[in-house]
Parts: sequence; C-alpha cells; structure tokens
Amino acid sequence: MFLEFSIMDFVDIMLVAAMLYYFYKLMKESGSINIFIGILIFFFSWIIVAKVLHMRLMGSIMDQLVSVGAIALIVIFHEEVRHFFKRLGSNRKMGFLSSLFSRNKDAEAGKAAIMPIVLACMSMSQQKVGALIVVEKDENLDDIISTGEIINATVGQRMIESIFFKNAPLHDGAIVIRGGIIVAAQCILPVSHDLNIPKKLGLRHRSAMGVSEKTDALAIIVSEETGAISVAYKGQFSLNLDARRLEEILSN
Repeated sequence: MFLEFSIMDFVDIMLVAAMLYYFYKLMKESGSINIFIGILIFFFSWIIVAKVLHMRLMGSIMDQLVSVGAIALIVIFHEEVRHFFKRLGSNRKMGFLSSLFSRNKDAEAGKAAIMPIVLACMSMSQQKVGALIVVEKDENLDDIISTGEIINATVGQRMIESIFFKNAPLHDGAIVIRGGIIVAAQCILPVSHDLNIPKKLGLRHRSAMGVSEKTDALAIIVSEETGAISVAYKGQFSLNLDARRLEEILSN
C-alpha cells in the first residue's frame, strides 16, 4: 500500500512539475517571465504560511487572495491561456491516427516546395525585395491566415516573387505556406516585444519572431535594406543565411 501511494505521489509531482515547466516556457516566450516568477514566490509562500507554519490569520488572507487571484490571472493572461488550449487542441500530433495520411501528403508537398522557396528568397535578396514567409508546421495557423487574403496557389518561385514585388497589392504582410500551398498573403503576424532583439532588425524580424514565439511555425525574412536572409524558429534567429543553409533549415 505504501509503495502504491509513493508511486502515485511521484507521478503527481512529475505532472505538476511538467505543467509548471510548460507554463514557464509559455511565459518566457510571451515576455511575462517576471510575473510568472512572482506568482511562484507567492504560491510557495502561501504553502509555507498556511500548510507548514499553520498561521491561521495570514493563511486565511492568502487563501482569499489565491481564490480571487486565480480569476485575475485568467483575465490578465487570457491570451496565454487561449494559446495554451489552442496548442493542446490544434496540434496535429494530438490527432495522429486521424491525420496520418494527410500529414504524409503535406510532408511530401512541403519537400517539393523547399527549392522554390529557397530560389525565391535568393532572387529577392539580390534585388533587395523585402519578404516575410511563414511555413506552417504542426500547429494550425488559421487565426493568422484569417487576417490575410486567401490565395490557395501552388508554391512557386515566380509566384512568391510576384506577391512581394514592391508595387504588388499583396506585398505588405506575410504569406503563409501549408504543405506545398501558399494559403494566404498579406497576413498580420503578432509582434514580439522581446527586448533582446537587436535594434538594427526591423518590424519584419519582430513579426517573424512573434509568430515563432507563439506557434511552432518557421518564418523566413528577406531584408529590404540589406537583402540579408534570416529565419526565426522557436524564438531564435538564424541570421545572414546562404542558399545551402536555408535549404538545410527548411529540410530539417
């Protein structure tokens, strides 16, 4: 009996630790890490005061704060909470059995789209044409797609270049690629507020970082000022890429 309790207790602790770690990553990506640390300090203080030291008055006050605080946190972090459940529900890996064949099809189409993307980026880089390309991975990007103009065109070098041509009506914003299809253009991306992003990087880079922080998508940036090609993925930049390195990143 004691062994069974100990195992269940260990599993319980591991689940709580995993949940706290996930929320830590989520808060770090959204720039709210200091608030998260403050919440943890308050939570552990409440445990010590109410459960260890058994201070009744202080414990009851903190109990009320915890009760009200749970609702307040949902209001304050409604975007992060929404993002958490969106990831949980829309991640295609969660629906592996139902999406196995469609994922294989998307993967093959995605591989075929790599070279057109690379060639388009290299051409735009030489001409210093600004571009922002978002490649969808496991997490569904319908919310971002809904902000732009639906295209549903096959990925091609000339198609990408024509969209980002300086006088083209859809050149502002980002295109979203799903598999081998350009689903939408002129899409609006969430802007990162990370203070560590170098000042020399502009709004395109901040938008690319923003979508990479909030989703598992990969964002490619072609700088209009320098022609430099960069990639934002999982909250990290890969800067000044050549064709080989860009192809390698997309392939992986």
